[in-house]
Amino acid sequence: MTIKSVLIALPLMFAGWLSVLIVTALMTDSAPAYVVVLPSDRFLNSIPETASILAENAVSVTLTSSQSGFAKQLYGQGAWLVLPAGLRGCLPLPRTAG
Repeated sequence: MTIKSVLIALPLMFAGWLSVLIVTALMTDSAPAYVVVLPSDRFLNSIPETASILAENAVSVTLTSSQSGFAKQLYGQGAWLVLPAGLRGCLPLPRTAG
């Protein structure tokens, strides 16, 4: 694989991974929380009352809610990128001794 191929493949792989996360957030309610990347002040002032803030920093805010379609609601409130948080992933976690 040449350097040119790698420089083309890596951004495409990242875009594909990001697309899967966005579709997962919009199409399922399986995530226990959602990360809003680069939230605007307008968004932060209009967070739904059914939401709980789990974490906040300069580049994101993590929210949770028991309401179905929560990611769609966050987009409706002005979020430009909502990603699922807290999913276990594809592989099972190893059992811990105890």
